[in-house]
Amino acid sequence: MYTEKSFVLDDKADSRSEPVTVVVPKPKNGEAAQYRIPFNRPGLVGHELTYIADAILKGHSAGDGTYTKRCHRFLEKELGAAKVLLTTSCTHALELAALLLSIQPGDEVVVPSFTFVSTINAFVLRGATPVFVDVRPDTLNMDEALLPAAITTRTKAILPVHYAGVGCEMDFICETARRKGIPVVEDNAHGLFGRYKGKLLGTFGALATQSFHETKNVICGEGGALVVNDPSFSERAEIIREKGTDRARFYRGQVDKYTWVDVGSSYLPSDLLAAFLLAQLEKYHSIRETRRRVWHSYEGGLRRWAQKNQVALPIVPPHCEQSYHMFYMLMPSLRARQGLIAHLKRRGILAVFHYVPLHLSAMGLKFGYKPGDCPVTEDASDRLIRLPFFNDLSEEQQCEVIETVTQFEAH
Repeated sequence: MYTEKSFVLDDKADSRSEPVTVVVPKPKNGEAAQYRIPFNRPGLVGHELTYIADAILKGHSAGDGTYTKRCHRFLEKELGAAKVLLTTSCTHALELAALLLSIQPGDEVVVPSFTFVSTINAFVLRGATPVFVDVRPDTLNMDEALLPAAITTRTKAILPVHYAGVGCEMDFICETARRKGIPVVEDNAHGLFGRYKGKLLGTFGALATQSFHETKNVICGEGGALVVNDPSFSERAEIIREKGTDRARFYRGQVDKYTWVDVGSSYLPSDLLAAFLLAQLEKYHSIRETRRRVWHSYEGGLRRWAQKNQVALPIVPPHCEQSYHMFYMLMPSLRARQGLIAHLKRRGILAVFHYVPLHLSAMGLKFGYKPGDCPVTEDASDRLIRLPFFNDLSEEQQCEVIETVTQFEAH
């Protein structure tokens, strides 16, 4: 039922050379999930267990330990950001962004309706009013053509979401924001290391947020990061993240004691999570290549079936380099989408839909929205299905998914 694995800490982890033994449970068939092929399954890609053991042996498992700092340096170097700060979730990174922008009751933020609730909830918590805009029918990203009309004198932030890791039209969005003097906060939960016109996603806005939830490409179970591209936010971001104290300045020797200097909360993840995350970040090139193969296998294996059944496959503009976060399809109708989900379920395969339009949620209706306000979002939400997609998805499993899908008649 259990097996012992011994790991030797490398020079990057510690100077010790003795092995660290970790007891790993052997999974039982059917123990983890009721589906033979789940929608998602987290996996190990490198030194995750070694680094976690080392963090414990170092005697610092709380926030901002050795591994947290190594993750910060890694992401700052790769993204070219002024500062990156790990958080307990992407939701908390968004809340941190709202605090940094001093969002107040009566302020408005522009956001696509087709996104996860955290994108806007972080700002509504500060009293902001959401201004929902529709998405493009090709990429399902914010329709930038609708942005100018959504901006008012009360607009205090624009929140583009890079859906499925495909970049929004950031040239137009950023130029519109610049002319109006409005900060852009990128929700890049899907898009780490994706690019728009050669530039990394998450590096366009004054601030950006990342997710390391178990469903993402690079994971640590739960976790996120705030990416600070505008250096003027760097010091205050540290303070808000550390419960409103100048503790970080104290540890750098800039003050002789630390105290409460601003609003804030505790957004620091455990160093155990950071240890797991660092091992994943070190392998992000191989993770991306694995996911690229899975994505293209789906696209190639389903193309003829999709054409025959009037199913739309993802569109990636030539100026975008996607992160290969997911593979989705737009079925011809809600009935066809639900039918395919049920068909796959009968074969032990879990496929799922995605966002329910936020403007039609209970909260969205309270803000005065109604059916028909974002027609593309409403239509896509009814028809979209996501296929199993994770780093450990085997070629045999994927072939079975493709074969099962192509046995389904959409009409």
